[in-house]
Parts: sequence; structure tokens; C-alpha cells
Amino acid sequence: MNKFLRPIIIVLLFRIGWRKLLFVGSIITFTGFVVQIYTLPYPLTIWILSPPETRLLYKSLNNNVHLSEKNSLARFEQFETHLADPVISKNTSHELNQSVPIMEEGAKASRQRNRLARRRRRNMKPKIIATPPPPPRKPVPHRLLRYIRSLTTDEALVYAKKEIENISSVVDDPDPDLYAPLFRNVSIFERSYELMELILKVYIYQDGERPIFHEPHLQGIYSSEGWFLKLMEENRQFVTRDPEKAHLFYLPYSARQLQMALFVKNSNNIERLSIFLRDHVNMLAAKYPFWNRTHGSDHFLVACHDWGPYTLTKHEELTKNTIKALCNADVSEGIFAAGKDVSLPETTIRNPKRPLRGLGGKRVSQRPILAFFAGNMHGRVRPTLLKYWGDKDEDMRIYGPLPNRVSRNMSYVQHMKSSKYCLCPMGYEVNSPRIVEAFYYECVPVIIANNFVPPLNEVLDWSAFSVIVDEKDIPKLKEILLAIPLRRYLKMQINVKMLQKHFHWNSRPLNVKWVKWKFRTAAMISAMQCRGSSHVSQMQL
Repeated sequence: MNKFLRPIIIVLLFRIGWRKLLFVGSIITFTGFVVQIYTLPYPLTIWILSPPETRLLYKSLNNNVHLSEKNSLARFEQFETHLADPVISKNTSHELNQSVPIMEEGAKASRQRNRLARRRRRNMKPKIIATPPPPPRKPVPHRLLRYIRSLTTDEALVYAKKEIENISSVVDDPDPDLYAPLFRNVSIFERSYELMELILKVYIYQDGERPIFHEPHLQGIYSSEGWFLKLMEENRQFVTRDPEKAHLFYLPYSARQLQMALFVKNSNNIERLSIFLRDHVNMLAAKYPFWNRTHGSDHFLVACHDWGPYTLTKHEELTKNTIKALCNADVSEGIFAAGKDVSLPETTIRNPKRPLRGLGGKRVSQRPILAFFAGNMHGRVRPTLLKYWGDKDEDMRIYGPLPNRVSRNMSYVQHMKSSKYCLCPMGYEVNSPRIVEAFYYECVPVIIANNFVPPLNEVLDWSAFSVIVDEKDIPKLKEILLAIPLRRYLKMQINVKMLQKHFHWNSRPLNVKWVKWKFRTAAMISAMQCRGSSHVSQMQL
């Protein structure tokens, strides 16, 4: 056997030109590959990336419709941007209707084979639809930028005030991402926002121990103040380490953490909290010159806990002079000053990693309920609401805590998504997280709270997307809602959807940075306040 193998091996090793053979083989392989690409009825990329049923659908469509190269590229980009199962759009043309049976017959076996795998993928990863990147910023002329940098902090604020006062009612080149009906004056807002990004600098005090200071509370109905604290301390655009360059000074404490750390349960006494905050501010005034320079008028704080305003009362300058961004914006208490202070929305975040879960609602034709409310019966308004409307009208779904007999058929969220109006009555305090929840589920909010300043009221036109009802008009609530013309309701509902996009839009979905728009807007309002009567005359945005 070896006698026969040896001459064969010698021939293979020494008599055959392997380099020539490999070169010829590679040419043949490459030629076959190119020919195969041009002879396929659809691009090779779709053959590789798409599942079997998509290939069959493409083949059946190609028999009837000649798809252009542009459409093929768009289909390929769709597979890239949708990380979950591909969604194939429907077409109602006669040719497509003829091709659908062919697709179903050919894809039946593969659909059954892949059904379980698709379910597993769907449960593991939510659908993520890539959104376009944010529009590029308008370039700032170098000469203007150099001029602004040469100004002192007071001069920069005076410059900003004059720019805002001199702006026309309509800007020449409005921002396409801003929906004008939502704003009191979209031109002033746009210019103010540009000046905020160009000028504003904030100094954050590093004093204070955790958890009361520098430790944000990111979950629950008081999470707005926590996200403000987190995003502000992580910011590099507005924050400065040089206090001499700062227009504003931020007191980075959490009213929620203050309550959790110091409040004695069942004591009904928050004096300890007020004394602690008073002593902290006095320490800052003794250690740094900035507080005494303006008596605190260029300092601001953020508090979303119901007790936030009341924890300031032991310090007179903190109560009267400091800019307060509060969720509990009640003008009747004498603490919140409309025009100087900022009303923030109270936002319930149940899962910080997926704050946008369940976002959206039903179309208007699928909202059979006129008005809905369910919640605990505390405060003066909610018991009155239940007294007049609880279980008395099919159009008015008013409950205390949602009964089990009701929730078995329709959950709380489903009620909001199926209602034209979502009632937002005050509880112990004037603020309510249901206002933002209504925007989540595209339901027009009905605010029932006297003396309440709606969130970001200096900027947003609340009459465009909400209904505000006086507490004494609760018995006439249904009559008031039915008197709203359908055309006006449709406009409000569209505005609610647009406001929702303004609040949560970002280039990376399923990300908590949707909060940034809201709080940067609040910072803009606060930033253009005066630094005290001795420095600049007060500016209102």
C-alpha cells in the first residue's frame, strides 16, 4: 500500500503548482459570489439579516411590485433600528392582497418553528425605536461669545434682560422642535433658553453630609427633587467651580431625605427639620461671603416633598429671598411667591431604569369615559368630589381607592388611557402627581385646587392643554366638561401629546434623561431672576 501512496504524495507535493491552483480557485470563487449577488431577486444583506418569513414576503412582493434600491435600503435600515422582532407594514393595494396568501402558505412552517423563540425574545428585550439625534445648536458668533465672556455676572444678567425685552413677538427662524401653542410666548422662551445655555453658571455648595445633602432620592412621588439634584451635580455645562463666575448658588439638599433622616414618626412636628436647615444656611453664611452679599437672593433650592416650604420657615431670608423651585406651589401659605419662585411638576417614577414604561394612550374615539379619578380620600377636595360623583354617573368614574370589582376588569392605567379627562384634585396639599400621569397617558388633566400655581407656569400656557376648575364648582363638574366644544377638546388633546413629547424626548429612549428638559427649563426660569435689588432690577421670564 505504501508503494502506491508514495509516488502519489510526491506528485502532489512537487509536480502541482499550488500557488497557481489557489489563485485560479480564488478567482472562480469571487466571480461566482459576484454573479450570485446580481442574480438574486433581492439584496444579499436582506437574505442574511432577515428571518425566513420576511424573505418569503419580499419574494412574493417582488413578483408584483418592482422595489427600488432606495426601498431596499430603507428596509435594511429598519432592521437595524428595531432591535426586537421586525414589524412589516401592511399595504392595501390589490397586488399585495393577491400576494398575501402566497406569503402565508410559504411562511406557515417557519412561523410555527420560530414562535417560541420570538416570545422569549419579546419577553427579554422591549422594543426600542431609535429616535433622531437632537438638532445641532445654532453657532454663536465668535465676537458675541468673546463679548459675553468679558462681562461680569451682573452685566451678563442685564444683557440677558435687555435681549429678552427687545425680542419681537415672532422669531424669524423658530425652532422646529418647539410647538408654539404650548407656550405663553414661544419667541421669548426660545431666546431665553439660548441665553441660558450661553450665559448661565451655577455654583454648587460642597458642604453637607449625606443622605440629606448630595444623595438624591430617585423613586416615588418626590423623585423630581432627586433627579434635579442628580442631573445638576453631574452637569458640566452650567456648573462652575469658581463661585465668582456664578450667577446662581445651589443648595443641594433633599427635602425627602431630610424628612426620612430627622422626622420622628407620629410626632406631628417638623420643627427639627426647619432648625436643621436654618443652622446649615447660617453655617454657609459664616463660612462664605456669597449669602451675605445678596441676602440669599441669588441662591436657589429644589424641594418636591409636601413639607418642603414649611422646612424654610425658621430662616427669614431663606423664606423670603431665596428662589424656591417647589412642587407644593401654594400661594395662600405666604411662602411660595409667584413670579419669583418656580413651580415644578410632581413626577412619580416607579422604576428609575424604565421611567417611560407604558407611555401613551388610546385615540379619542376609544375613550368612552368622560372623567376619571381614583385615590385616597384625604384633604378637603377629594371627599367633596366623592360625595357628589362617587358611583352616581356612568360617565364620571369617581372612586376612592380603586375597588377590586373594578380593577379586575380595568386597571388604574387603563382607566386613564380610556378617559377624555383625568381629574387631578388636591390632597393634603395643592400639588398632585396625577397631572404628569395624565400627560403620560395622553389624557387632558382637570386641576381642582385653589391657590395652586401650575408647573412652569411662567413658560407654559396651561389653558391650551388642561382645564382648571374652582373647588366650589365640583357639583357642576360634568356640566363644565360637557360644555367644552369638541373642537377645543381635540386641540387640547393634541397639545397634551405634544407636551408629552417635549417632556420626555431624547436621543436615547428608555433613559431617565427625559427629565433633563423639564429641569433645565426650570433652571432657565430661575437663572434670569435678579441677584437682589442692589444689583439688577428683577427680571421675569
